[in-house]
This record gives sequence, C-alpha cells and structure tokens, in this order.
Amino acid sequence: MDDRKNRRRPPREDDGTLVEGRNAVLETLRAGRAVDKVFVAEGARIGDVTAEARRRGVPVVTCDRRKLDHMSPTGNHQGVIAQAAAQEYVSLDDIFRVAEARGEAPLIVVCDGIEDPHNLGAIIRSAETAGAHGVIIPKRRAVGLTAAVARAAAGALAYVGVHKANNLAATLDELKARGVWLFGAEADGTVGLYEAAFDRPSAIIIGSEGQGLSRLTRDKCDYIVSIPLRGRVNSLNASNAAAVLLFEAVRRRTQGE
Repeated sequence: MDDRKNRRRPPREDDGTLVEGRNAVLETLRAGRAVDKVFVAEGARIGDVTAEARRRGVPVVTCDRRKLDHMSPTGNHQGVIAQAAAQEYVSLDDIFRVAEARGEAPLIVVCDGIEDPHNLGAIIRSAETAGAHGVIIPKRRAVGLTAAVARAAAGALAYVGVHKANNLAATLDELKARGVWLFGAEADGTVGLYEAAFDRPSAIIIGSEGQGLSRLTRDKCDYIVSIPLRGRVNSLNASNAAAVLLFEAVRRRTQGE
C-alpha cells in the first residue's frame, strides 16, 4: 500500500512563521501578533479572517489554492495561511531612542522594496555590525521578517530593531522632519561614496534588487550616492552595497576619535 499521502510534508523554509487554518489565523490576528501577510485561496469562505486582517492593516493576498498547498507544512491549511513575523517590529520612536541612549547621530538603513529574504537578512546583519540604530522596511511589495530573514541575519535581530512603515514616503518625510539626511544608493549618483557626509544624522536607502530606488523615494533623497567600481560588472548586490555604505559611514564617524 502506498502511504505517501499520509506522510507529513517536509518542513518548508519558513515553517517557524507560518500559521495555518481558519481558527489559528484568526486568533493570531486577534492576539495582536505581528503578521506580514495573510494568503487566502480563491473562493475560500473565510470572510471573518480577511475582515480581521484588513481591520489590523495586514495585507491580504488572494492566490491559487495550489500556492497554499506548496507553502503548507501539514497540508491542512483550510484555505488560509498567515505569514507571521519572526520578530516583533519596533516604532520609529524606538529607533531614535536607541540613538539618543548611545549619544550618537542617528544612523538608519531604509530598504526600498527588498524582496529576497537572504538580502534583507544580510542587510540587517550589516546594519547591526556597523552600529546602526535601526532598519526600516515597507509594509507592501517587500519581504517581512520571515524565518529565512532571521536566519540570514545570524542573530542580529536580537540587537537591532526593524520598523515596518505603513507608508514609506511618509516615513521618509518624517525622518527629514527629525533632521535626518537621506542618502540613496544608485550607480548614477550625484555624490561619490567618499564625499558623502555620513557623519550627520543619516538614513542610507537601498533600492530593490531589480529596479533600484523607486522614483518617489529617489525624489525624496537629499543625495544619491554612487560606489566607485573598478571591475567589469557595473553593480553590487543590494546587501553588499548596504555594507559598503554602512562601513564608510562608520569610517567617517570614527575619524578623529
């Protein structure tokens, strides 16, 4: 007898943050746990779950049931899976409090649409090792704090806070209102890496893997910073670019100490 159908499916990469089934997802939302997305199968009758998700500002993604079948560790998702965060998010005020407690000018990393969990995890790891005070990610069209991100961050999430912005453009405006200068990273920069004044309150903005900075984000930047490249390849991976800019900021801030 072939018992393959009765075997538990092998664990998925993000099992630690997946919540399956109508009641489990609903109670997770009601409990106020940080949830990045709720995936709902087309035609599933779970209006109470989607209503609760929308009430709490959690994006609801309608998809083919086969996508949920692939995501599900158990195969018993009942047409809904929530992607919960591996770590609670912090507020923007929390990030500024960290900088104030250290007696330092704020150094913040903003991720403008990073979708690869390994890239986001590596950026968070670089941010922590460079002494950044926090990381900001957008709520939509970007990866959240999945288990894969936590693994790639290699423990850094325990030490650096991540803020999820409901509206990234509005958050950038708030940073500027608080005296933070915005440094976007692009190949066609208006200022070179070694001329950028990272010794002032700074937010280093890293664009998405494929498109770079969005037009709106770029327009809000005070400076567009380019990294000098000497090889034949004309760009760096997003996480590598973040590390280069962060440690140039460290160099500028430690000069004369």
